[in-house]
Amino acid sequence: MRDPRPAHARPIETEYRPAVPTDTVRAVVAQRRGRNDPTMAVEGGIVWRASRTPEGVATLALSFGQGFVRAAAWGPGAAWSLEQLPRLCGAGDDPDGFDASRHPLVAEAHRRHPDLRLGATDLVFDALAGAIFEQKITGMQAFGAWRAVVTWCGERAPGPTPRPMFAPPARWDLVPSWVWHRAGLEPPQSRTVVEAARRRASIEVATTAVDDRDRVLTSLRGVGPWTSAETRIRAWGDADAVSVGDVHLSHEVGYALTGCRVDDDGMLELLEPWRGHRQRVIRLIGLSGVREPRRAPRLHPEDHRDR
Repeated sequence: MRDPRPAHARPIETEYRPAVPTDTVRAVVAQRRGRNDPTMAVEGGIVWRASRTPEGVATLALSFGQGFVRAAAWGPGAAWSLEQLPRLCGAGDDPDGFDASRHPLVAEAHRRHPDLRLGATDLVFDALAGAIFEQKITGMQAFGAWRAVVTWCGERAPGPTPRPMFAPPARWDLVPSWVWHRAGLEPPQSRTVVEAARRRASIEVATTAVDDRDRVLTSLRGVGPWTSAETRIRAWGDADAVSVGDVHLSHEVGYALTGCRVDDDGMLELLEPWRGHRQRVIRLIGLSGVREPRRAPRLHPEDHRDR
C-alpha cells in the first residue's frame, strides 16, 4: 500500500565515518548562534539543524557515536544536506603543516584536542547575514535579533523537530522594516543585510574562488575584515581567518600567549608563525581554558526601541 504521508515526512538516511579521528560534535555545534537559535537544537543527544540549501529547505538530525555520525534529513534540500554532511563535520579542514609546538599553551591544548576540526556550511549568504547581525552589539542582542527575524520571516523546518525550528528567509531583502526594528537590530546592520541580499547571487558566484573571498566580501558596503572573517569561518571552515576588530579577541590571544593584553596588530604578530592555521590556534586557545581576569563589569546591552 502506498504511504500516504508527504515525501518530505520520510527521511533520507546515511552514516558518515570520518577518515581520521574528528570531534564532529564540536564542528557542527560551533555553527549555533546562541542556545535558542531557531536553526539549531540539541535535544536528547541529537543535534538538529535547519538550513536553506541551494535545493530548498532541509532539516538534519544527527546522532554521534565513536567514529561515526548517523544522519536523517527531511525536506527538498535533504539530499544536498547529506552530501554536504562531511564538510559540516570538518572533513574539509586539513591541519597538515600545523606546528602546535611553537607555544606550550597551544601544544598542550592540541595534545588534549588533536581531533579539532573546523566545520563548513557552504552557505555563504546565511553566514554573512548572521555575522552582520553580530556587528558592534553584544552577543545576547545579536542572538536575540537573529532568533526573532528567522522565526518571524524564515520557513518552518520539515521533519519531527523537537521544537518549532526555522530555516533563514529566502529573501532577506524583503524582510519588513518593522521586523528589523522590533527584533532590535540597528539600522546600519539591517541596511547592510538588505543591500547585500540584493547582490546575493553575485556574491555566491564570486566567492567560489578561494583567494577572492575576503576581497569580495569586504567590497560590500558595511562589511569589514571582522564580518568577512566570521563569514569565512562558518561558511567555509577557514582555518586561517582572524576576526580583526573583535572587542575581546586580541586581548584573549595576547593574554594566553604572553600574559599581557595586545591590540589587533600585536595579535596578528603573535599569530604570524601559524599563518595558514591562525583560526585553529584561536580555537585551541579557547579550548585551553586560559582566560584574562575580568577588569570591568560586563557590558549591559542597550535597547533603543520605542516602548
